[in-house]
Amino acid sequence: MSDRYPGYDVLAKRDGLSWNDKTREVVGRRLAVGIDDHRFFDEAEWGVLRALCDRILPQPPERERPVPVAALLDLRLREGPGDGNRDVALPPTDVAWKRALAALDAESRQAQGRGFPDLTPAEQDALLRDMQEGRLAGPAWQGMAPKTFFSARLLYDLVGLYYAHPAAWSEIGFGGPASPRGYVRMGFDGRDPWEAAEAAPGREDAARRENRHVR
Repeated sequence: MSDRYPGYDVLAKRDGLSWNDKTREVVGRRLAVGIDDHRFFDEAEWGVLRALCDRILPQPPERERPVPVAALLDLRLREGPGDGNRDVALPPTDVAWKRALAALDAESRQAQGRGFPDLTPAEQDALLRDMQEGRLAGPAWQGMAPKTFFSARLLYDLVGLYYAHPAAWSEIGFGGPASPRGYVRMGFDGRDPWEAAEAAPGREDAARRENRHVR
């Protein structure tokens, strides 16, 4: 639940007519992934990945069940199909991730004398910014461009996995899969009764309701 959509929990639809058995099965698999579940990454890689996820997608400390982003990535790389395409500048996804985590930790040790998980949040952010802006070039990257990995793999994978989880759906007021229910009120600014109601609509939304322009 979120302050923006108070009282809204997308899982309340789970056993109703909104979802079918296939939808329940798919969502159930995501919910079954534990925060520490990993078999693809070794312990050193896992520590770097967990720290990385905490900086890219910090979650509310009061959240009872955080979205297990790192564990979902581990599961995808261990069992799931690939994207069907990739940037020609990057190796296969599983290879790219292992190489990037090792390289990020090596860059951290070179710059700070400590592994990436042991850096302060500010130091981690600074190193990630260097990665994003292409200022890292250590030998552990083995010719893979850190900047390309950051934009084409790191953000794509982690953010995608986060927003594929029901906890994130409730946070943004997303109604979940549309099958088999579909949508009824398809007009501009329409909201079906089963969709989340925003607690304090933004200025633009209020202006639309008043049928006037926002300046």
